[in-house]
Amino acid sequence: MIISAVILTKNEESNIERAISSCLSVCDEILVIDSGSTDKTKEIASQFEKVKFIETIWKGFSETKNFGNAKASGDYILSLDADEALDETLQTEILAHKNNLSGAYKFARLTNYCGKWIHHSGWRPDYQTRLFPKQDSKWNMNLVHEKIILPENCNVQVLKGDILHYSYKSISEHLVKMDSYTTLSAQMLLQKDPSFLVIKAVLHSKFKFFRTYILKLGILDGYYGFVISCFGAFVVFLKYIKAAQMKRDLKSKS
Repeated sequence: MIISAVILTKNEESNIERAISSCLSVCDEILVIDSGSTDKTKEIASQFEKVKFIETIWKGFSETKNFGNAKASGDYILSLDADEALDETLQTEILAHKNNLSGAYKFARLTNYCGKWIHHSGWRPDYQTRLFPKQDSKWNMNLVHEKIILPENCNVQVLKGDILHYSYKSISEHLVKMDSYTTLSAQMLLQKDPSFLVIKAVLHSKFKFFRTYILKLGILDGYYGFVISCFGAFVVFLKYIKAAQMKRDLKSKS
């Protein structure tokens, strides 16, 4: 089976070499789908013979991923974010199955937050379906938390090993990303259930902290477990409050 890796980028010079290197042993081609990088992402990625560097306008996560999948020549797609990498165990597992791939495959993900590996807080094992047949597979159109829609009756297996996720390098970086993320999430909320938004902001954010820190054992992740739990609750609060503001703005214009 031919496997094509698809990696989206925009200014990922600090991550892209690690992501590509982890795919070299298991993938026959690596497509880097770039949306306007102004740093050294293209220069770094183009050093690898297996890489096809394709530039396109940003269409949103799902549509850009689908664009990349359509450009791939492989029978199977390995979808990887630029800040992720396959660990050695997962590379070995994929190679062992490569000649007899069937259905789709999901992997556990281990996240590094501000230099610390997070083993609880609802971030582990965080299974992700990332290896799937190109034919009849498509990312849904969610603005955030996009998911792969697989062919009917497609069996999903779990492979050993981890996707190593090098997420936020600092609390400040996390705060910046939260703003754009919660805006997209708020837009999705308005489409699904635009009622009682302020009440939900209060109740859901409180439960989010309790769930992450207590039920999901964020307390065992120490200081950063507490930070993640607080930020998780704040994200929930923000997306509902932003949705409420958007709703008010729409009413004022009508």
